[in-house]
Amino acid sequence: MQNRRRRTTRLIDLTRRLTEAPYALFSLGAFAEDYGAAKSSISEDLAMIKAVLEAEGSGTVRTFAGAQGGVRFEPWMGPEAAEAFVLRLLQEIEQPERLLPGGFLYITDLLGRPDVLRPFGRLIATLYWDEAIDWIMTVETKGIPLAYAAAFWLGRPVAIARRDSQITEGSVVTINYVSGSGLRIQTMSLSRRTMPPGARVLLIDDFLRGGGTVRGLAELCREFQADVVDTVVLIESPASAPRLVDDYRSIIRLTALDDHGREIRAEAGGFRSALDAAYRRMRRYQSPERTHDEGGERR
Repeated sequence: MQNRRRRTTRLIDLTRRLTEAPYALFSLGAFAEDYGAAKSSISEDLAMIKAVLEAEGSGTVRTFAGAQGGVRFEPWMGPEAAEAFVLRLLQEIEQPERLLPGGFLYITDLLGRPDVLRPFGRLIATLYWDEAIDWIMTVETKGIPLAYAAAFWLGRPVAIARRDSQITEGSVVTINYVSGSGLRIQTMSLSRRTMPPGARVLLIDDFLRGGGTVRGLAELCREFQADVVDTVVLIESPASAPRLVDDYRSIIRLTALDDHGREIRAEAGGFRSALDAAYRRMRRYQSPERTHDEGGERR
């Protein structure tokens, strides 16, 4: 009975340590030392945790072989949870009181709510669970909470482009870009110390109207010789004019904003095809024919 309790406690604590630090690599030997157990026992525990997480659609535990290997938790969001989150977000966004004069949409409250940010971040981690991403990048200010939400679940750092450079940033790279909505020339800056050349970057922003901001972020990445893996926006507005970008994924797509009739209509955005593809890759990963030990790390 005591051994059973000890193993139950170990399973619970192992699960906690893994899920509290997505994509952090843990040493199997360190686990064995911490719990005073054989590596074979820890491996059995991890196999049980992996099976439960995958069955619930909550993620997986991936093992990497070799001297620099280890184990890590890679979070997923199951199809039902993703559908429920997007549906709830649609209902929130379609509330008439969100309409502001001039046809603008009020979403600031959503960007401060954990019940929005947490599932948003997990959804992004699901979309890119097997992509090589080094950095999450956004521009101040409203994109910041979204970027940090995704960064937690992907275990990646955040780079924030500033509208005005600060002396505390040191030497900066500054670019001019055209605002897609107002056709105004604006600037954004990023410290030269932020990203190394060759970094693979996921761009995240809160709202896309003309596409000028995300295009500016992409141009700033080029100045750092960084590669843009993809671009995700929480909401895209109805396309009233040609956009400056066409390669992006939105979570919510507005189809109509009627200031006079006090009506907002929205639908799920263009992320669905990428999500379906991610789920197909997950099913292949879970195939019983594949081995559980990986030959190397994807990042």
